[in-house]
Amino acid sequence: MTRSVLISGGGIAGPSLAYWLGTSGYAVTVVERAPGLRTSGAAPVDFRGDQLALLERMGELDDIRGSQTGMGDQTVIDASGRRLSTFPSVLFSGDVEIERGDLARILYNRSAGAAEYVFGDHVTGMTQDADGVDVTFAHGAPRRFDLVVGADGLHSAVRRLAFGEEPQFRYDLGLCVAGFDVPNTFGLDHGGLIYNEPGRLVMVASGRDRARAAVCLMFTASPPDCDWRDTDGQKQIVAEHFADVGWQAPALLAALRDAPELYFDTISQIRLGHWSAGRVVLLGDAAWCTGPGGNGTGHAMLGAYTLAGELALAGGDHAAAYERFEQIMRRPVTKSQKTAAGAGRFLTPATERKIRSRNRTFRILSSSVMIGLFGWLAKRTANTGSLRDYPLNGLPGPVPAGQPSPGSARIAAPPCGQIRPLPEPAGCSPAVGT
Repeated sequence: MTRSVLISGGGIAGPSLAYWLGTSGYAVTVVERAPGLRTSGAAPVDFRGDQLALLERMGELDDIRGSQTGMGDQTVIDASGRRLSTFPSVLFSGDVEIERGDLARILYNRSAGAAEYVFGDHVTGMTQDADGVDVTFAHGAPRRFDLVVGADGLHSAVRRLAFGEEPQFRYDLGLCVAGFDVPNTFGLDHGGLIYNEPGRLVMVASGRDRARAAVCLMFTASPPDCDWRDTDGQKQIVAEHFADVGWQAPALLAALRDAPELYFDTISQIRLGHWSAGRVVLLGDAAWCTGPGGNGTGHAMLGAYTLAGELALAGGDHAAAYERFEQIMRRPVTKSQKTAAGAGRFLTPATERKIRSRNRTFRILSSSVMIGLFGWLAKRTANTGSLRDYPLNGLPGPVPAGQPSPGSARIAAPPCGQIRPLPEPAGCSPAVGT
């Protein structure tokens, strides 16, 4: 019998898992809160070292290379626009860099033939028993699945229902970030500009699309008391924190008022003692959000491949698969969280003196010797040694005899009756220590 899997979240981790499971014969449904595919995100994500081998196994490396940003160096400037130092591209662009929206589109196109996608809906309740999980949705009819995967990000609804409220697992790094697009009036061509004032960062970059520039505004702050879906309220918070900032900040804030889309969030990590509860398992940021420079996208895609592979090896024993998945992924994720924990001191220095010190570090890192050393260290961090061989039909090559072909065995999960939210399971560990 074909096993049914619900994946909550249609960003990066969810579609990656949908591809591997769907092409291996699972009946996969992906539910995404957004009304459509989120392809407008200009924030870049990069891949290094062994992560390229994963992209190749997925058959996506050529597509990703065809859409890479080709980003060059970032220039650190003062309030008058004068160059102070350079942030070399090798420090942040990896071997391949692509805008997040382009990656989401590629992953969706790769997985859409192997999964059912439901946009504009989200999980509101779960009840699991020995044979499956009954799930309710905000808009759609209740359904029953064999397994549920929460790949719905830092503010995961699945994690809240299965493990408890978010604050007990969220470790804030003391930063907030806002991202939006503006016309490229800066003359940027595959490059960027970085401007700092104490506790605040303004970054503007333009890559593959020279008509458009991606803006990143970052500031030190405690998590704001706001509705994470109130875009106007978030714009007001950003405007208040940058009201007295120089350079081009006033013009960027004016553009922010009319920006049709805004990404706004805290920069936080998720620290859980366990990533699964019964038939429910977490993946990507929902399980381990690492933070800036923490290989978050690479870990999300590697985690999806590993989870699908361990389910294939376990022959239906989801508990054993979940345990092995966590054993494999826990070490590289923990290492990346430690790397990302100090990002605030680097991105938003607290004083003018610390900004000058950080800029001197940039100048040192710009030397040919240091660029080579940093590139080696970055690849070493990305090379987790966790890319195992699994019996997955989505891998290149012929499908083994007797196995379903990619995209086959599509079934719909049957409807079920009224269900209630899943209580926090006994024995679940709270957030691990900081």
